[in-house]
Amino acid sequence: MFLLLAAGIIMFSCSTESTEATDTNDDAALEITTKDLTLSDEVDLVDEEISNIALDVLAADEAEASGRNDYVSDYLPDCVTITTIVTSTSRTKIIDFGDGCELPNGNVLAGIITISYTNDMEASTKTLSVTLENFFFNAISIEGSKTIVRSLPEGGNPIATKTVNLFALWPDGESISYSANKTREWIEGFGTGFWGDNVFLLTGNATFVNLAGVEFSKNITTPLRREWACRFIVSGVLEVSRDTHTISLDFGDGSCDPFGVVTWPDGSTHEVRLRRFLHG
Repeated sequence: MFLLLAAGIIMFSCSTESTEATDTNDDAALEITTKDLTLSDEVDLVDEEISNIALDVLAADEAEASGRNDYVSDYLPDCVTITTIVTSTSRTKIIDFGDGCELPNGNVLAGIITISYTNDMEASTKTLSVTLENFFFNAISIEGSKTIVRSLPEGGNPIATKTVNLFALWPDGESISYSANKTREWIEGFGTGFWGDNVFLLTGNATFVNLAGVEFSKNITTPLRREWACRFIVSGVLEVSRDTHTISLDFGDGSCDPFGVVTWPDGSTHEVRLRRFLHG
């Protein structure tokens, strides 16, 4: 009986240790790291920049078609080549950045973005199909496509609703699969032709899967403010979730900087620097 009792105690002890180890491992598996935040934030920036270019080209095309010769966008530099293909029903813009072309905000793009939309230049709502070919964003290889529905409400700000599917591969081997459904409202600068006064508010959600196959979700809880004169989101809050763990990322009070404040599940806060490709 003594031997049976001892064996039972040992078995119970082993079972308890195993359970504790499993719980600890489960907690570790639920962690959201600053590295995950940084990688997903960079892909968010890529997504936004592609939208910026597509909508800027559309705005210039519409202005030209309506006879507005005073509208000349200065966002795409001379190192970009744009080829236009027009049919009776569609317009296609092939935007070629060559082996590397720096935008006014300092981002360096290479490869081709192709944008197609209806040839009805007076339509207030247009659907843009966007594809990528050998495309690189600050040395990050980007594959995928997106659809943007741009509407011009009477008396309101331009609204763009987009569905995105991208795959990003960094030079060091890191990768992310990214999908999103977002809406951006063009609240300042529409129609001026000057890129530096453009301001957008972003809402919506996204999902990304990292190199290890772990899936995360992102939900904008306070609209994110993006100013083209700045390379960063300047304000707004989003939540990032992994299984049952959720953190929030606050982009600040409007200052143009690469920093955000993370609030972890236990209530503690930590300042993080986003976008690894920036230096200085």
